[in-house]
Amino acid sequence: MELNEEKLNELLGKVVTEMGAAANGPLVLLGDKLGLFKSLAASGPMNSTELADETNTAERYVREWLSAQAASGYVSYDAETKSFSMTPEQAAVFGDENSPVFMTGAFYAITSVYTDAPKMEKAFQSGEGVAWGDHSTCLFCGTEKFFSPSYESNLVNQWIPSLEGVEAKLKDGAKVADIGCGHAASTIIMAKAYPNSTFIGYDYHDKSIEQARERAKETGVTNISFEVATAKDFPGEDYDFIAFFDCLHDMGDPVGACAHVKKALKPDGTCMIVEPFAKDTLEENLNPVGRAFYAFSTTLCTPCSLNQEVGLALGAQAGEKRLREVATSGGFTQFRRATETPFNLILEAKA
Repeated sequence: MELNEEKLNELLGKVVTEMGAAANGPLVLLGDKLGLFKSLAASGPMNSTELADETNTAERYVREWLSAQAASGYVSYDAETKSFSMTPEQAAVFGDENSPVFMTGAFYAITSVYTDAPKMEKAFQSGEGVAWGDHSTCLFCGTEKFFSPSYESNLVNQWIPSLEGVEAKLKDGAKVADIGCGHAASTIIMAKAYPNSTFIGYDYHDKSIEQARERAKETGVTNISFEVATAKDFPGEDYDFIAFFDCLHDMGDPVGACAHVKKALKPDGTCMIVEPFAKDTLEENLNPVGRAFYAFSTTLCTPCSLNQEVGLALGAQAGEKRLREVATSGGFTQFRRATETPFNLILEAKA
């Protein structure tokens, strides 16, 4: 078969770009952990010696690191002054942990994916799942670090106000459950914003619950507690508001989870389902966002679901139509898209 040289070169160009991105991933982690991005964003322009002095690191490594980041377009280089700096956009993505588009958390999760590749090889061959808790621990901190900026920026300011009557209930004093709370970024944000309400975070991963309790203790919030429980057996009833944050698609039996949530809610209660943004068909999701979420779904979300009882394996790109089917099969009769971001669908389900 004769090769089309133009198409071949185009594909090779993509592969070389991928090689650079994959190789630079660990350097992004180092830049975050050692404060290189943060210092450069705050004090630049700087040369490698100045940045190394400020961060107490070795200049020769910093020089090579800066070169790699400049080649990646993650920092800027001025050839005349031989100095490096970060634009406001670069700083927002890599240098400011309070930015809603701070992205370094994704690279921690990617590290876990590489570390756990042997487990995925066995899973591909056997068809069995891989439990969330069996992944490398950098996955859990990475997940928290990746989702927290978006939750901080959107949850109280946009998502909750988009739900019918929920904000008023939370201000007055409501009973709330956060299902699959992980390290409790979402739970703590809500508890701080609505001090008259009571929040309970549930997760089936005991280590995450331990970390959630520590996070809450550090922040000093008192209207919050955490328990180990699954989405189908968490205790309590008469909840005003129950939320799933980027986790319903990970569950083995999301229909059963929705059914349990419906029973636990008050008759006029609301369930919020936050899910990765996706259209309803594969062809509509063949884009950069879909590409990233399909990749994470292959190594994290799908094996997590397949490890559980039913293993429906919705995947991270289930889409609104499929999620509606899950929610209504669980007993909800009202379902709508309340709002969205480039990375999330925010769905409202009511009895």
